[in-house]
Amino acid sequence: MPKGSPELTAARKEEIIAACEKLYQTMSFKEITIQEIANFTSFTRPSIYNYFETKEEIFLALLQKEYERWTADLEEVMKNTEQMTRDETARALARSLERREQLLKLMSMNHFDMETNCRMERLTEFKIAFGNSIKTVDRMLRKFCPEMRAQNRENFLYAFFPFVYGIYPYAVVSDMQRKAMDEAGTNFVYHSIYELAYPCAKKLLEAEI
Repeated sequence: MPKGSPELTAARKEEIIAACEKLYQTMSFKEITIQEIANFTSFTRPSIYNYFETKEEIFLALLQKEYERWTADLEEVMKNTEQMTRDETARALARSLERREQLLKLMSMNHFDMETNCRMERLTEFKIAFGNSIKTVDRMLRKFCPEMRAQNRENFLYAFFPFVYGIYPYAVVSDMQRKAMDEAGTNFVYHSIYELAYPCAKKLLEAEI
């Protein structure tokens, strides 16, 4: 790590992550290289390695940021709302995911490969952000569904979060994918992120599994 204040180091990391985020809007993970990212920053390719050792570390940092943004969204809901029914809680969770399409897109990537190509310190930073998102949803359930038992809250979390990982491929489909499904005769029914997340959250909350 190059010498410099923590603030300067954080700012340089942010610049690299922001460049990756911009590229990811039009390019795939496979297409994006460290050189491509460097082209959108004030850094050379070798200097990026002072902050991130692999491309996977940069993407994991971007995913961490997305989890932090989602957590902030949920914190805002709790701050501005005193009470919610279970149906309203399900809708709030679904709306929060609808605003975080990039989070869902990153979730749909191969996490195993991405995480195994990162240093432990980077992976730990990410896991903290991931864990905070679970804790925040749990606090939402505690606040808006106070009658739920601890076991039922845990069951909700460990059913809802795996479900969330699979939303993006069902909600966001390319023209080629759509054409292939039509030619394959799959009769696939297209739904938005909200249309997928809301009924799932509602059913899980009602079932108290």
